[in-house]
Amino acid sequence: MSHEPGGSDDARARASVGGPGGAKPPGLKIDIVTIFPRMVEGPLQEGIVARAVTRGLLDIRVHDLRAFTTDRHRVVDDVPFGGGPGMVLKPEPLFAAVEAVRAQRGSPSAVILTSPDGEKLTHDVAARFSGMDHLVILCGRYEGVDERVREHLATDTISIGDYVVSGGELPALVIVDAVARLVPGVVGDEASVAGDTFASGGLLDYPQYTRPADFRGMTVPPVLLSGHHAEIEKWRREQALARTRLHRPDLLKEREQ
Repeated sequence: MSHEPGGSDDARARASVGGPGGAKPPGLKIDIVTIFPRMVEGPLQEGIVARAVTRGLLDIRVHDLRAFTTDRHRVVDDVPFGGGPGMVLKPEPLFAAVEAVRAQRGSPSAVILTSPDGEKLTHDVAARFSGMDHLVILCGRYEGVDERVREHLATDTISIGDYVVSGGELPALVIVDAVARLVPGVVGDEASVAGDTFASGGLLDYPQYTRPADFRGMTVPPVLLSGHHAEIEKWRREQALARTRLHRPDLLKEREQ
């Protein structure tokens, strides 16, 4: 684990998973800034993201926002001007964190602020980020973030849905996973990614079955056992349309516009 800035033991800016020892240039760089680094680091050490970091396809580092404060108590929040409930993340440490990342890792392609009132994360948004070289993700907290961060530091404000969670750490992990899957080589079977829900024409995925063909009297649709590939593809298309019409009719309306 690395310690930043300036090598201070207090600065917990850490590589989530160690990559290969300088064997080749890193892939997509992602820096995550949060007041709860351990909340982010654990999940990044499992699954396809961890394997991608080990293989050098991703270079992910997690930074403790408190490392970029200047006061003895490492305060990152304050009461809102004008009154109101809760606390607001201060601009100084967030600006300082991004400036430190820029000095140590190069200028990011995008600085993403997580917020429930941001642009909704979609497949297309994830695909756009996956084509970039370097992302910084700022995890929101409390009642929000000083508006100057949104206006003058963040290039994108992203929401993972129309609901509120206690902080931006889980949304940051969702963004990383959604983006990582679309980086070439991260998922072994790229045809699997191409056929994902929302990837193939904006439809939900079709039903999937595996062995046994008959489980407790619940049988697999005969067409899937026929070996007739054209009929299988036709069935899957029909099922995807039916499932989308039932669960997400809004997606079909978007396709028609």
